[in-house]
Amino acid sequence: MKTRLRLAALMVALAGCVSTPPTLGDPAPVLKDERQELHYQQVLERFSARDELYSGFDTMMFAAATLQTQAFREARLQRAAIFKALSQERVRELLTQEMAEVVQAHEFFLGVHVFNYRYEDFDRPSSIWNMVMVTPAGEVRPLSVERLGRADMEMRAFYPYMGVFWVGYRVRFPTTFLDGRPVIPPDTERVVLRMASTLGKVEMRVHAR
Repeated sequence: MKTRLRLAALMVALAGCVSTPPTLGDPAPVLKDERQELHYQQVLERFSARDELYSGFDTMMFAAATLQTQAFREARLQRAAIFKALSQERVRELLTQEMAEVVQAHEFFLGVHVFNYRYEDFDRPSSIWNMVMVTPAGEVRPLSVERLGRADMEMRAFYPYMGVFWVGYRVRFPTTFLDGRPVIPPDTERVVLRMASTLGKVEMRVHAR
């Protein structure tokens, strides 16, 4: 009972005091074990943030992002293993792949809900959005921005802050500057994913460790 109450309180905290697009259809999948579900939601909360963009009283965009740290990747993989009944051998194989990706790039999962589809062009070379990651060492532009598609149950099982009208993106940043300095210094507490255009700016500040 206590675990259920803590999970409910955490979900309220994740929602915060902001408005969100109307969610239609079934809720996002959750684990049957409440303690496992609570643990995942806590890890997700630590490495995620959200922001909104308004024009007067009109909503332009909802956005949320999760930094794919080693700790989050491990939690996400364990969640996938439970949902999909993966063998330990397959889990080890996937974990090896995930850890290789950690050292290759700093990666965000980005979820957005843009009220005018013309402005949902984050993956295009001519995008109106200037997207950067800001750290204590400076800021960098993405190596790549990949559109993953509309939110479905699979995506929402791991990123439940997304509604059915949201779109997911994979955003990868370099780990070092051209001079060899680390983009995220070892003692960094938080980093910011910023997206700015003539329409306005959103910033998502997340834990780096």
